[in-house]
Amino acid sequence: MTRTNHPRTAVATLVAGVLFSTAACGVGGGAGDVKEAEKTGRVAGEITFRTLQLKPVFTGYVQGVIAAFEQKHPDVKIKWEDVPGDGYNEKLVADAQAGALPDVVNLSTDSFQLLADRGMLADIAKLDGEIAEEYVPGAWEQFKLPGKGDGVYAYPWYVTPEILTYNQELFEKAGLDPAKPPTSVEQFFDYAERIAARSGGRYSAFMADPKGRLPGDWQKMGIPILSEKQDRFTFDTDTAVGWVERMKDLYAKGAMPKESLLKSDDVNQLYGGGKLVFGPGSPGFVKDIKQNAPQVYAHTRVAGAVTGKLGHIGIYSQSLGIRKDTKHLDAATEFAKWVTNGPNQVEFSRKATIYPSNARGLADPYFSDRGDGKDAESLARAVGAEQLASAALDANTPVQWTSQVGDAVVREVQKAIKGEQDARTAVKKAQEAANKLLAAPAEK
Repeated sequence: MTRTNHPRTAVATLVAGVLFSTAACGVGGGAGDVKEAEKTGRVAGEITFRTLQLKPVFTGYVQGVIAAFEQKHPDVKIKWEDVPGDGYNEKLVADAQAGALPDVVNLSTDSFQLLADRGMLADIAKLDGEIAEEYVPGAWEQFKLPGKGDGVYAYPWYVTPEILTYNQELFEKAGLDPAKPPTSVEQFFDYAERIAARSGGRYSAFMADPKGRLPGDWQKMGIPILSEKQDRFTFDTDTAVGWVERMKDLYAKGAMPKESLLKSDDVNQLYGGGKLVFGPGSPGFVKDIKQNAPQVYAHTRVAGAVTGKLGHIGIYSQSLGIRKDTKHLDAATEFAKWVTNGPNQVEFSRKATIYPSNARGLADPYFSDRGDGKDAESLARAVGAEQLASAALDANTPVQWTSQVGDAVVREVQKAIKGEQDARTAVKKAQEAANKLLAAPAEK
């Protein structure tokens, strides 16, 4: 899935999640031998609930959810702790080594692997297999692990799908039909080339930073990211080489801001200033533009995300993992289900630009209301919900594509885009670096 750049706000943290490197982190001390807790049938005890960067914006919401649960289950006491995103993985490692993991812990699709792959989290599918039907399929599947069968190691929490955002006025200036946005990666590049040719350097099509496009673009083009056994990267193909060559050509023609190859923090400013045709693929971005650049917002349109050959999009997901050896398994699992149920997720979504992973919550009319059909924010919410209802794993970032892997691949691709090495060499070296990182944990 394309990791487009989201506004750096509290809501953006919710939407995009916080991605961490897992390849360099190890949880030693025989973590896989942690004794598995068993249910007793009694929902009681004191449990710790850790969230990621929700205070102070969402303090009232979380406290309300906790209070309602404790009222329903008077024998349970919830101790809530909220921690910043910086150093979160390191804290997880330290807590795991010290036997101090919280009973219920907020994890992203990337960071949950750090614990689940080392046997630190309870298998939700084993404990609550029937609950799978309550969640959006793509969200539930996010928390399986390669080679671990049908095990699921976290309850899906809030999610967000990909959408397409674009400036209708600039679209028309480039001679493109705003009613016919691109639907494939190849068509997206074709549109970008036309925009570059017509803009005269006054504006660009999209941001150059490859980290925001990989591995999503490659997946959508049908490039196999991993082997069937998912034990090595296999993206070194002619199609991937062609993608790099096309990026290099578009970059040279001015389809992307030159400075955006190495940094991407100014995407909101560029789009909000009318200097960029395609904005980040996030409903939260539309809301941000509405607040900060109303003149450009008036020309902003939204559509379904570029899907390509696969026909599916991916989703960003946050989850709640259960400590495998928690002393109060009944209380922990019931609380995680409570936090992620339909009503609670809908209420959360009304406070932030996110979506329920709970299928019943997603069916709430709030997510299908298009208003008068002219307001981009309302349309973005509805389009996102429609896409989320059918989201599959096809374009999701695999857990093996850690932050370190992504950085290694991007370094080689950037060199090719700048003309410092040819595209075929870049892809080959990128795959070699990625496989070296993938093998590193197994060698420890």
